[in-house]
Amino acid sequence: MSLSRAPRRRSTGGRALLLTAVTVTGALVLTACDGGDSGKPTGSGGNYVTGASGISTSAKGERTEAPKLDGETVDGKSLDTTALKGKVVVLNVWGSWCPPCRAEAPAFAKVSKELTDAGKDVVFVGVNVRDNSKQNAASFEETFGITYPSLYDPDGKLLLRFPRGSLNPNAIPSTLVLDREGRIAARTLAPLGEEQLRSMIDPVLAEQ
Repeated sequence: MSLSRAPRRRSTGGRALLLTAVTVTGALVLTACDGGDSGKPTGSGGNYVTGASGISTSAKGERTEAPKLDGETVDGKSLDTTALKGKVVVLNVWGSWCPPCRAEAPAFAKVSKELTDAGKDVVFVGVNVRDNSKQNAASFEETFGITYPSLYDPDGKLLLRFPRGSLNPNAIPSTLVLDREGRIAARTLAPLGEEQLRSMIDPVLAEQ
């Protein structure tokens, strides 16, 4: 009888391990695409403070300089973010495979166009990650009317340049606003609507 029970115990244990692995994998996938723990109650960390909206901000005198992000864009051109100093830069990390990225894309298309048409001192730059082909990324941009350039970073190597403890973009989607000196002024790890996006940009644009 002991021989007949042993296979059943192994089978049950195997199913339990498989279910656990599937559950953990699913959680990791969701965390990678929904902004992780953003939007939770207020808190602080390092030289920044996170508000109830999930938007973290850093005081002007306490900001960390953003790393150089450079390389080929989705449309085959070259871009170096350090050449944009002197302007407010909005960095949006996205992937065509990510539902929250698709949800926020219309707001980015609208706000970027309106601010550009108004002659505001701001530049939008995307960072496209984990897309296996530029074609998928280009189709995303065409579908949602994204006209600003996006660095093509399928392996996510550019994101590793951000120092630990800083307002780094460690979720997809993520959005950062850099001040005119190239320092990180604000960050969110959640998809944004038009009003939230403007609330991140306007205070930095207003700085002297």
